[in-house]
Amino acid sequence: MQTQGWMHDVVALLDAAIVHLRQEQPARGAILEATSLLRRQIDPQPAEGAAEDGKERLLAWQARKVLDYIDGHITSRVLVADLCALVWRSEAHFSRSFKGTFGCSPHAFVVRRRVELAAKHMLQTDMSLSDIALGCGFVDQAHLCKHFRVVTGETPAAWRRAKKTHSSPRAPAVETA
Repeated sequence: MQTQGWMHDVVALLDAAIVHLRQEQPARGAILEATSLLRRQIDPQPAEGAAEDGKERLLAWQARKVLDYIDGHITSRVLVADLCALVWRSEAHFSRSFKGTFGCSPHAFVVRRRVELAAKHMLQTDMSLSDIALGCGFVDQAHLCKHFRVVTGETPAAWRRAKKTHSSPRAPAVETA
């Protein structure tokens, strides 16, 4: 059991190095992979993430941790490398597991969450679309429009008008061509 003691020390050192290597992606990836291998050596477990359909999935605690991080950082850049570090997986393994769990890539998931947040702001505030776009983590209004249209099939302005007219009890529903 003395072997596991030094392995725990190495894992702790590697975790500390990961924090300091935010900008050095190749080195960070190698350290993440080494940490992952050591963790499996210390505490070997059956592949709980593997489902009957053969797809890799995140464990429940990993999915919760990743979702909390995404929701907490939705207005800023969300890097896959940061998500990987949260759950101690390499980028390739994490991306496969994420897609197996949520049905889409991490990037597509973050974009969809941003669109949902923008839709919420459009219904609850009178902020301009430009301000909403920036407040939801999009680069500009055009970036919001592009992704909003992909998700909903409508432009944000048209969607907002339609939702506001349907939700207002006194406003007549006017169709515009």
